[in-house]
Amino acid sequence: MNPEPSPLLPRRDLLALATATGALAALPTFTASAAPQRPDASADDNSAYGSGGSLNTLWWQAPAGDTSMIEQGLPVGNGRLGALASNDSGHEVLLVTDATMWTGGLNDTLDSDGQFPYGRADFGSLTLLAKLTVDIPDHDLGAVSGYRRTLDLDRGVVGASYVRSGVTYRREIFSSRPDDAIVLHFSQNGGGRYTGTITLEGTHGEAAATSFGAAFANGLKYGAAVTAYGSGGKVTVSGANITFAGCKDLTVVVSGGTNYAPDPAHGYRDPKADPQKLARTKVRAAAGHSADTLLRTHVADHRAAFGTFGLSLGESTAEQRALDTWERIQLRATSGEPDPELEAAYVQFGRYLMVGSSRGSLPMGLQGVWLDGNDPDWMGDYHTDINIQMNYWMADRVGLSSCFDAFTDYCVTQVKDWTELTGRLFQDSRNRYRNTSGKVAGWTVAFSTNPYGGLGWWWHPAGNAWLCNSLWEHYEFTHSRTHLEKIYPLLKGACEFWEARLVTTTLDNGKEVLVADHDWSPEQGPQDARGNTYAQEVVWTLFGNYAAASAELQRDSGYASTISGLRRRLYLPVVSPKSGWLEEWMSPDNLGETTHRHLSPLINLFPGDRIRPDGSTPKDIVDGATALLTARGMNSFGWANAWRSLCWSRLKNADNAYQLVVNNLRPSENGTNGTAFNLFDIYEVETGRGIFQIEANFGTPAAVTEMLLYSRPGHLELLPALPDAWAESGSITGAGARGGFVVDLSWKNGKPTEVKLRSVGGRTTTVAHGGKTRTVTVKPGGSVTLRDFAR
Repeated sequence: MNPEPSPLLPRRDLLALATATGALAALPTFTASAAPQRPDASADDNSAYGSGGSLNTLWWQAPAGDTSMIEQGLPVGNGRLGALASNDSGHEVLLVTDATMWTGGLNDTLDSDGQFPYGRADFGSLTLLAKLTVDIPDHDLGAVSGYRRTLDLDRGVVGASYVRSGVTYRREIFSSRPDDAIVLHFSQNGGGRYTGTITLEGTHGEAAATSFGAAFANGLKYGAAVTAYGSGGKVTVSGANITFAGCKDLTVVVSGGTNYAPDPAHGYRDPKADPQKLARTKVRAAAGHSADTLLRTHVADHRAAFGTFGLSLGESTAEQRALDTWERIQLRATSGEPDPELEAAYVQFGRYLMVGSSRGSLPMGLQGVWLDGNDPDWMGDYHTDINIQMNYWMADRVGLSSCFDAFTDYCVTQVKDWTELTGRLFQDSRNRYRNTSGKVAGWTVAFSTNPYGGLGWWWHPAGNAWLCNSLWEHYEFTHSRTHLEKIYPLLKGACEFWEARLVTTTLDNGKEVLVADHDWSPEQGPQDARGNTYAQEVVWTLFGNYAAASAELQRDSGYASTISGLRRRLYLPVVSPKSGWLEEWMSPDNLGETTHRHLSPLINLFPGDRIRPDGSTPKDIVDGATALLTARGMNSFGWANAWRSLCWSRLKNADNAYQLVVNNLRPSENGTNGTAFNLFDIYEVETGRGIFQIEANFGTPAAVTEMLLYSRPGHLELLPALPDAWAESGSITGAGARGGFVVDLSWKNGKPTEVKLRSVGGRTTTVAHGGKTRTVTVKPGGSVTLRDFAR
């Protein structure tokens, strides 16, 4: 994009679009808002314009094909509104998704087995909003040379450049949160011109138009609009399309959304919202500013979120740096040689995706805000038995704590309906997971949830505990009392559910213990087992977290005492005398698949930390957990590899932890598990068919950071699983640590050289490395720097 602002056409030449009605109440959805704050136009600052040489700039030498957008399209997003861009020189395609573009509803009629329906019509599905194309006929890919395509993670901008007839043409695409719109800017250097057509189409049968509005059968309204302006030529509406001719530069602005509102009292709708009119207003407002201003506004906002964290894992070779991103992915797999800068960039790519899909709207589901059709596998939903939790393991660890808020707000909003459904339906006589006590209280969920308070697939009794434990862990990182007050009712309600659900059983030694009622260890084995390890562990952690929350807020001390009493009576797993593994069920036998993708019985190795190799956990339990993890294997789906890596980090096995990260970087070919052309993680559903599942793009960066820094309240360990590939030198800055700290750490020759702790609420912690421990005390808001760990 040219640093000089492109002159706007006179107002009469802007596309005439109707303005929306008055501003709506502030909602974290598609809504009217105040004009965004603009950067100082007088400042001599070209930082919004990338040089293309940054270590956080990814690049390719080919665009995406129309039928390969999920593997090759480059993502942009503003936290709610996302798109995949093809960057074809003559046929730019954007597939646009709004995070709230959901069919379905409450889904509160059970199937004959007492479980929930799970279809696109009843439970619902995330779907596309629109398709935008910009056709430039004389810029066909075969007629250009020097094609280059980039994703600038630092600026949040997708770009492409090429040469035609001696003229260099460039385009930049970004999804602006301040302007709530996607912007495409086409420029050139050398006297070229742009001539072509812009087409906006709905993806649910809506005809091409400069704006459209419609509604689903569930009553959700949606709409989108596009406008364009340029200089040195003419931009006009031509029937259903926009045409441009002889333009020196061209700016296209598209926006859209729904009338979804996080308000169960009004059916999760804003009854006053008109998405089509609002989209028209937003594109018209954005088009009142130069492309330069829109870019600077976007980059300032993006950097405020993205620029909180830094990572260096060492230097790559000149040969590696000379290759494009896809060539580097392939070389990493074939050569076996580490590529530290690529591996660090993969972490930053995950952070880019989080900034683009988890700010001010719904949380990230199985694909974030990036689809290539209206039929994503598993509805693109929120899976509660690993997927949504893994999506947010990374947030606090990599300086993106604010992105966690979407997950918190979702749970807080949905729990009213979850509680009502639990009370009304969980004890259905057909539900094989119902409480044999005959009692029910509090709330739980199913394996799948949607944004309408609805549940799908089978009941997941322990899902409430895992969600709550994730919410509590965010408090451990941030020490945000506001967050704790928001989540406290969820923790208490989950405890009430388990107080009603636990049953007493007598062990062979005559000891009476409490165990979870009939359940499933996700997603394998018997469906009627009592006391499975997964449930016992997450409930043990939940009860401890609730007691801590009660003490911190000075609420319900009597009930907290009751829950602590139940916790002391919980059965905790033992090691099988047959296999030597930590038992997954309350049985010495292996009742499932040895190499199953889920690590449910190891949930308190990671993300929990009841099982620790530091002498605080009985050796036989640590050995049993290690044996089970070994048996699960080193090759699985991307998210499963990430979880395995995190567990090996907790066991301080750097070689295995690193190898699993490397396994996820293997190129996906013909749908195999691995990394796609655009770095999306691909999940092989069946031979020859792979799908995009986003959680590995977050779980793998979490694994990288856990290799560098382990934390729990009161204790930090530096470089617990540092692999040889990164040992020579490196640094991590802005890393969150449980206990209320942010850490900057540098190392050389495998040992820390300096660590700085900044308190965000924490006061005292031990800092350990290589058997040495120091106790640090710091005031909230203060910092302390330690050196000489290498001695």
